[in-house]
Amino acid sequence: MDEIIIGIGINENKKTYFPTEERVEMIRRLYKDDLRVKVQAYDCLTIDFAQQVEAAFIIRGIRTVSDFEYEETIADINRKLAGIETILLFTEPELTCISSTIVRELLTYGKDISRFVPEGMGI
Repeated sequence: MDEIIIGIGINENKKTYFPTEERVEMIRRLYKDDLRVKVQAYDCLTIDFAQQVEAAFIIRGIRTVSDFEYEETIADINRKLAGIETILLFTEPELTCISSTIVRELLTYGKDISRFVPEGMGI
């Protein structure tokens, strides 16, 4: 059976609102009824994690042209390093304004973020 592994990268240079363990658990709850979806945290390069879990592809989401340019560069490097292809998914136009930075700021100031996160996230 094919599976999707959602990798939660640990990056000490990025400020996260929730601890890694809590982020992993929130996503696990979101996909609890789909046995094909696994969630794992990792603290190495994404391509190294992809190789560790024997991934056939990396799937990434992009919102903007600048996201595309960055992801295209990373995809090219990953292909050269490990031969793993990256599939880029474009967000729906009405969701392009949503970013983790904006959602974190709204949370910090006590705003309702339910319109900006998947239903059932339990935030």
